[in-house]
Amino acid sequence: MPRVTVRTAEFLVRLDDGMLGYFREMADVLVERFGISRAEAVARINARYADIEIEPAEQELMTHELPEYWAFGVYFLPHADASRLPYGDEDLDGDLSKWEVRPAPPREWPVWTLEEGT
Repeated sequence: MPRVTVRTAEFLVRLDDGMLGYFREMADVLVERFGISRAEAVARINARYADIEIEPAEQELMTHELPEYWAFGVYFLPHADASRLPYGDEDLDGDLSKWEVRPAPPREWPVWTLEEGT
């Protein structure tokens, strides 16, 4: 049976129910680990994934990693040599203050689908 994917009012990428939960977990990580609002967390995820069609094989690949892995990639910039991003594992990442934070998407961008405070 084919997966049914839809866009939600929250996320701009098409997601099935399982991936919707996974993307919400990514947003939870951003809120809990970095103290940003849920609106900003969703906007950051939308800025990264809104124009991507996530095929079933890619969904399977994504879910082999914890949501932290993808959330950290949304939040931090890669090192200058683009060799890696933090993984969301303190033992592997070390001191996160050494990592450069990606700027939040501009407020006028349509990736901001939630109001602040929601």
